[in-house]
Amino acid sequence: MGKTVSVVGAGVAGLASAIRLQNEGYIVTLYEKESLPGGKMNQIKKDGFTFDVGPSIVMMPEIFKEVFEIAGRNPDDYIPMTRLDPMYSAYFENERIDVSSDLVKIIDQLEGISEEDASGFLAYLKDIYDRFLVAKKYFIERPFRHASDFYNPFMIHQALKLKTFDSANHSIAKFVKDKRLQQILSFQTLYIGISPNNGPSLYTIIPMIEYLYGIWFIKGGMHTMASSMEQLFLELGGKINYNSPVDEIVIEDKKATGIKVNGEKIISDYVMCNADFPYAMKNLIKDKKAKGKYTDKKIVSMKYSCSCFVMYLGLNKKYNEVEHVHNFIFSQDLDQNLEAIFEGNLLDNGSFYVYIASKMDKDLAPENKDGLYILLPVSDLATAKYKWTEETKNYYRNQILNKLKTIDGFETIEEDIISESYMTPVDFEQDFNAYNGATFGLRPTLRQSNHFRPQAKAKHTEKLYFTGSSTHPGAGVPIVLTSAKIATEELMKDDK
Repeated sequence: MGKTVSVVGAGVAGLASAIRLQNEGYIVTLYEKESLPGGKMNQIKKDGFTFDVGPSIVMMPEIFKEVFEIAGRNPDDYIPMTRLDPMYSAYFENERIDVSSDLVKIIDQLEGISEEDASGFLAYLKDIYDRFLVAKKYFIERPFRHASDFYNPFMIHQALKLKTFDSANHSIAKFVKDKRLQQILSFQTLYIGISPNNGPSLYTIIPMIEYLYGIWFIKGGMHTMASSMEQLFLELGGKINYNSPVDEIVIEDKKATGIKVNGEKIISDYVMCNADFPYAMKNLIKDKKAKGKYTDKKIVSMKYSCSCFVMYLGLNKKYNEVEHVHNFIFSQDLDQNLEAIFEGNLLDNGSFYVYIASKMDKDLAPENKDGLYILLPVSDLATAKYKWTEETKNYYRNQILNKLKTIDGFETIEEDIISESYMTPVDFEQDFNAYNGATFGLRPTLRQSNHFRPQAKAKHTEKLYFTGSSTHPGAGVPIVLTSAKIATEELMKDDK
């Protein structure tokens, strides 16, 4: 009989870890406090509209597909994908730039702006691709069990190749001079909850990945990935207990021996924790020695990503004049906007993102109607100098709608709304145990990345492993899926 594994949380990394372990012959049981799989990759159904709750952009599709391929399945049977081109529209004051991943289209567009910037863009791709290969081989796809895994001459040499000490914004400015292009090539650090103004320049790999590998759409929206992973896990013989919040990870004699659910101890040979790492350390690990350096005081002092205010709007018509699924609306002063987010100030002119999934899949909205998902990056709860009240929600709602009404195709948005739902930082904290409501977990600063970041294998407890956005290698769906691969490989390494 195979060894048993209790997986805490059916988020993306929890599901992927469960699939990998079940496929290797372990007897895996998932425990999830909500009634649906996916964690933040969840779904809202209301008034005939269907919305993804959190992630919405599919990058690096081969990592999505790998979860199914390792089990001998055809990913197309589970997550049918379509490549988007243009990838998205970027809206500036009185101007729209459609961003393609077709190199011929890109160069033609850039030459229309500046031949110097077209040349600079190609130089940027060459520079960041070389750094990406180093990061992928030596940092992203491997664990750091011991300090010596990083602090050795070879690894220090590789780390220097990454040129991490520059900021994303400053690094991009070396290659392109047009301010709009700089913003198009740097804002993506917000995908992982850090400002391009001070996020390490290595994170400009994110737009490079978009340009070289494209942006994709999964039929049914991003939640299809979560529900399909659930389906595969069950097909492999795994078991899921929904509406089952875990109270504690039981640790005895420096070993994880199981979990407690509703006060009942459930014994297992291993525990894989997909709950947000800071939350887990503060709430699920009761044994003080097992916390190691991650004491309650340490958890409070760590730096957290930004959060999000998300609006889910059902509209009483099709928005045919808005051509693309993904749309980014930039404020006139993006730098000031970003500064306000990470200083905790109320935004007075925020940049935001509009996702219209029903353009790709008509089943996500009633006939002749569209659903809009609108995301505004905001401060996490510990940083914010204001409280989330109905007044705060209305303040941001009105700010966003007033801005949209000035953009072609969105002029009538306020009168078209027939359904509304919201997620605030408070909801991210309450619904998903995101510490401080930080949507993307721990902020990926230099001092909270690679070997500095919480690792898959617990430092002071045997048979306990962690996965998810606050663990190495970090946030973003492809990277979180990578964390699941690392964590399961660490567990199997110890088991052997």
